Amino acid sequence: MPEDAKTPPDSPQSKATDERKAKSDTPDSFRITEQVRLLLEEGVRLHDALEASAILLLLNSPGDWGRLRSIVGTRRVIIACERLSSLAGAAENGFLTVAVNPPPSSPYERLSEALLESVTEEFLTRGQCVVAMYGSFEPASLDSLSIIRLSDHLARLTTRDLRELNTSIPLETLKLVIHLAVEIAQEGREGKPVGAIFVVGDSRKVLSHTRPLGFDPVRGYSKSEKNLFDPRVREGVKEIAQLDGACIISEDGTVLAACRHIDCSASNIVLSKGLGARHWAAAAITRKTKAVSVCVSESSGTVRVFVNGECRFRIEPQMRRPLVWREVSHD
Repeated sequence: MPEDAKTPPDSPQSKATDERKAKSDTPDSFRITEQVRLLLEEGVRLHDALEASAILLLLNSPGDWGRLRSIVGTRRVIIACERLSSLAGAAENGFLTVAVNPPPSSPYERLSEALLESVTEEFLTRGQCVVAMYGSFEPASLDSLSIIRLSDHLARLTTRDLRELNTSIPLETLKLVIHLAVEIAQEGREGKPVGAIFVVGDSRKVLSHTRPLGFDPVRGYSKSEKNLFDPRVREGVKEIAQLDGACIISEDGTVLAACRHIDCSASNIVLSKGLGARHWAAAAITRKTKAVSVCVSESSGTVRVFVNGECRFRIEPQMRRPLVWREVSHD
């Protein structure tokens, strides 16, 4: 084509092409249809009648934040979305925001994660009531409404609580591993419960107190291919969790080794009655090192977090309710 036959950059055709390209790179906006408007108004009515603490909206795309604010008024609203870019402008309209995993996670899983993140960020506290709206049949819209009462135990999981573990492990890495353990406890693999151990931090010393049980499924992969902040890696680790042994995780979330036998003495460690070898090993390695262990019980699905040989948190994943955090007892 001759040079003078090219489309000028400022021509209407060029601008139209640029607009189409920009639109294709941007996720579809959340539309407030008449049905969605009615659902939002019902959520507002319930919020006021129940004296709820907040309205939680589970979305997967950016929205008309100004119009949404005009419907919900001055009420406290938390927006949960998987894309941080989709939350642009929400804070400017007075909305609180949290990030969650994208579909194909079920609405329940994403809602549970949104509640857990909201408590961790201290947007919600103990004993509060939340009106949640989300898409059960179509993630791009809102079609369902739930009234959720947070237990006192759920409210105990806060950023402050995790900092009180007195560990140098970054908070985001610790939260990521705990969330992964909870997902394994809830989902299992192929319909069967699965137990697992994750040992996070102080990796060099941890590796010196463990030995391979045999084939290491993560050996030979690059660091980027073993980082838990990649959702694909987390799904792969769920498969590895079925195998015997512990996963050793660095402070930046990299899985350094898997299928490791923990070779530490459990003397002078006191645990609750009924806990097996997996939990004793998880406690022992944290007494010997500065690591944090996250242990999934195969029999009950309970997730326990160990620091310095002690169980500091116990999480009971409930399939039909938000994640519940309970105080530890030694009865």
